[in-house]
Formats: sequence, structure tokens, C-alpha cells
Amino acid sequence: MATLLLLRHGRTTANAEGGLAGRQPVELDDTGRAQAEAVGQRLRGLPLAAVVTSPLIRCRQTLQLALPQATPMVEDGLIECGYGAWEGQPLKKLAKEKLWPVVQQHPSAAVFPDGESMAQMSARAVAAVRAWDARITAEHGPEAVWLACSHGDVIKAIVADALGVHLDLFQRIVADPASVTAIRYTPLRPFLVRLNDTGGDLASLVPPPARRRRRATGPADSDAAVGGGAGATG
Repeated sequence: MATLLLLRHGRTTANAEGGLAGRQPVELDDTGRAQAEAVGQRLRGLPLAAVVTSPLIRCRQTLQLALPQATPMVEDGLIECGYGAWEGQPLKKLAKEKLWPVVQQHPSAAVFPDGESMAQMSARAVAAVRAWDARITAEHGPEAVWLACSHGDVIKAIVADALGVHLDLFQRIVADPASVTAIRYTPLRPFLVRLNDTGGDLASLVPPPARRRRRATGPADSDAAVGGGAGATG
């Protein structure tokens, strides 16, 4: 299967002010624009088969700066969680709400007032990336690499699914602004290849050409390397 790169948008004005943006049209601040340009330098050498994005402006701005030659396709399934009445509120105020401990400790039960539940967010985001991954693999082959730009909680939920852990554990996962997380889906299981990567070379995430891959007599692509394996090879 193809390799998915999950890119979180750069820092926004809401992030800098300690607010919960939700689906409001907040934009990148100066730091966020610099982060987007920096991650673009790391991404531009990769042969991306497709670039997909949340419809929110902060993700589209990130891609405009990071990959100006790309033509992103909008995927509504990657939109930020619908925080409802919580949107636009300072996090320090929200931390006093009765729902806050549920969000922290039992997020699978969290339903935001006038919004969606975290379980709904997780289900639609995971379904979206898995559908795109299958489509891109079918069109471009198992060596394809594609990118999806989304939001912190959305990315954390996708990672939790890839790790096979309950959504109640997803608050242990970190997805910083402009970070890259890589997941490779296989018929048997997903592999989390990179998590919350904010620096360094990304070229090793590109699978080798088919002629250089192991023969069919070797371990299946879904098998984990016993002992840890040799890592990525050029």
C-alpha cells in the first residue's frame, strides 16, 4: 500500500493566543508561515502522488507556502473536530468545564455542545484516509507517497487507529504544528513509520522501486521485521 504523510498545519493566531479555533477561519501567524515554508523545504523533493487537505484556511495556507506547485484536493473528512460551543473559547476557560476531564481521560465519550463527538471525528477521519490510501495505491502503485494536511486532534485520532489503541489513549500522542507523521497501511496492519517529525530528512520515507524490493519468497509486506529490521535503505 501507499505511504501516507500526515502534515499538521502551521501555528495559527488562535494557537498563539491559547484559544480553541475549531472550524473558525483562523489563519497562520508569522511563526506558522515560517513553519510551513520550512517543512516545504523538506517535502519538495518527495514524489507526492497526491496532496489532500482539510477545507479550513489554515491548512490551505500551509500547503500554499509549503508546496506552492501542488494542487490540493479538499477532503471534508479531514476537517477539524466540531467543537461546537467551545470554538473560539480560551483553553484556560474550557479547562474549568465539566466536560474537560472527559476530553482528557475518556475522549471516546466526549460530545461537544452543539458539535460532534470525538468518536465521530475519529471515525470519519480514519475512513477518509483509508479510502484515499486505497485509491492512490490502486492508481499509482504501492510505492506511492501522498500527503494529507489536517489538524492536531484529527491526526492523533488517525495515529491511534494505526497503532490499534483505543481512542481513550489518543491524548498520549503529540502532533505539533507543521509536524509530519508517516503511516504505511498494509493488508494486515498499518505501520507507524514516523511520528511528530519536525526536522530532518524525509527522503527515507519513499519506498524503493519495485525492482529493488524483496522477492515474493521473503516476508510479506504486512509482516513486522523480527528483531527490528535494518531500517530504511536508499
